[in-house]
Amino acid sequence: MSNNAAIVDISQTANKFRSSIVLQAENKYIDVKSILGLFTTLVGGHSYELHVHGPDAEEAKAAMSEVFAKHNLNVTVIE
Repeated sequence: MSNNAAIVDISQTANKFRSSIVLQAENKYIDVKSILGLFTTLVGGHSYELHVHGPDAEEAKAAMSEVFAKHNLNVTVIE
């Protein structure tokens, strides 16, 4: 399964926001705005945690949850 569409979608969505959006996968932290970081991290079967901090964090959390769900990726948004 190719995650390319998911990676581009996630990155483009993240880049609409000013907030810092960081994905935690096991013990790695990846800036979701970085396509390269996502390519090396986003492999199927993991569960991820998303940490969002900044001026538009609430909107960013909602949008990111949607885009992860759309691509069937298991993510928990940390409040």
